[in-house]
Amino acid sequence: MNTFPQSSIGIEACMAMFTAAQNKANEIGFKVAFTIVDAGGNIKFFARMDGAPLMSTDISRKKAVTAVGFGMPTGAAWNDFVKDDPILDKGAANIKDFIMFGGGVPIRIEGELVGGLGISGGHYTQDEACCAAALLVL
Repeated sequence: MNTFPQSSIGIEACMAMFTAAQNKANEIGFKVAFTIVDAGGNIKFFARMDGAPLMSTDISRKKAVTAVGFGMPTGAAWNDFVKDDPILDKGAANIKDFIMFGGGVPIRIEGELVGGLGISGGHYTQDEACCAAALLVL
């Protein structure tokens, strides 16, 4: 067969995830940019809270693309993956839209990769807390 079906995250799920992440960011006390991409890396949902750092816009997108593109979270997992391999460590920086900062997670529904979430605006541990809150609504 020359085609295959592919599921994607729906807009209602995106909005619910944003609300949960926004609530967590407000609870912690910082502002974020929030990006969800579909399984193909295309922007499905984006929002930037009032007062979120300007650079967080593109960083959140890159986190989402990296997470869906490799099917693994950004952050510590990537550091562990490349730290002892100089070729991977230097080469990863040359991949378009790749970023290792924590705060990017693949979105899986019933085990299927349906998108990627990237959150940026605080310390990466704060961004990761917002990602965790967002994933809980699924």
